[in-house]
Amino acid sequence: MNMPAIALSFSAFSWDWLSWRKLAQYLPLMAIAVGLSSCATRSAPVPRSITLQQQWALNPGDEIAGNTVAGSLGDISLYLKNAQVTAPFDGKLELSELEDCALYSAPEIPAYLFRLCGLRDIAYGKIKAGKTIGKGKYLSFATLRRQPDGTWIIVEPAKGVLERALAPG
Repeated sequence: MNMPAIALSFSAFSWDWLSWRKLAQYLPLMAIAVGLSSCATRSAPVPRSITLQQQWALNPGDEIAGNTVAGSLGDISLYLKNAQVTAPFDGKLELSELEDCALYSAPEIPAYLFRLCGLRDIAYGKIKAGKTIGKGKYLSFATLRRQPDGTWIIVEPAKGVLERALAPG
C-alpha cells in the first residue's frame, strides 16, 4: 500500500535578511508604544476634599513636635496587629486630602462617608463587599454624614459597620 507523500512548504513565510532587519528596527518602537499605553491606563488617584462643619484645634495630618496626628475628636482608633480591613459593602475608595487616609463610600448608604487612616496597600477605585481595603498596625476610623448644605459632620460610628469591616475573611 503506497501512501502519498506530504510536503510542507514555508515559502510563503520565508523572509530575507532585509525583512528581518526592518522588523528589528521597528520592534523597539512597538514595544515602547505598548509600554506607554499600558502606563496611561493607571493614573494616580486624585485626593478628594471634604468640608467638615466642626472645627477642632487638632486634626488628622497635623503635626505636634514632629509627630503626625493620626486621629482627633470623633475618630475611633483600633489596634489591628497588621490585620486586614475589608469593605463592609460594595463601594468606592478614594484618596483623602489628609495624609495616610482614604475615604470609603457605598451607594447602599449614600449619606455616609468613612475616613480610614493608618492603612497601607490600598487599591483605590471600586471595591466589592468583603474584599480587602488595606491592612495596618492601627486604624483611625471616622464616620461622616452629609448635611443638606453639602458639608459633612463627624458622627458616632455604627458598631455593625466596624464589625463587618474587621471580621476575618
